[in-house]
Amino acid sequence: MALFGSGQRSDLDPFTDLLFNALLTFTFLFLVALLLLNPPAKTGIIDPKAELLVTVSWPDLDPNDIDLWAQGPGGRKVWYKRTQDGLIHLDRDDRGLVNDTQVVEGREIINPLNQEVLTIRGRPPGEYVVNVHYFKSESAEAVPVTVYLAEVNPVMKVLHYHTLQLTREGEEATAVRFTLTPEGNVININQLQKPLARGQNK
Repeated sequence: MALFGSGQRSDLDPFTDLLFNALLTFTFLFLVALLLLNPPAKTGIIDPKAELLVTVSWPDLDPNDIDLWAQGPGGRKVWYKRTQDGLIHLDRDDRGLVNDTQVVEGREIINPLNQEVLTIRGRPPGEYVVNVHYFKSESAEAVPVTVYLAEVNPVMKVLHYHTLQLTREGEEATAVRFTLTPEGNVININQLQKPLARGQNK
């Protein structure tokens, strides 16, 4: 005798539905547990540690040593021998090709990037000066230096970007100057020259 007649439902249908729903519930709970144990990577999301970011870069694999100098409202200087003053931090000091090689499994690997990074981790009002200094020349050639100033919070916003030429060892140039208002706004971006490295005991 047939279990399924025309227009009739089998007595097994409620049991089958119950098993199917139980299987769906189990699968859903398993997937939720899997996601909680191994959350997806948050690609493309930056966890900013600063309010303002300044990068100074010069051509990859260039052997010359360019230094970044900065001065905040307090008047004290930040440079590679004094990497922090209050909320101003020199996060990366680059010496050209010096210390840019390492040996991994018998192979020499070279990091071609030449870049110094300065972060300002708050918004104390006053004037900020950022200079670049051609500290040591290995090639005796001019070096194009790109300066980038960006506001990190509340969203990433480029405030200033340009390239200047340092032509000889010992040359210093003001890359960017700006003022932070008491409200935390960046105003008066300029390149009015002010020496910072000159006369400093290096």
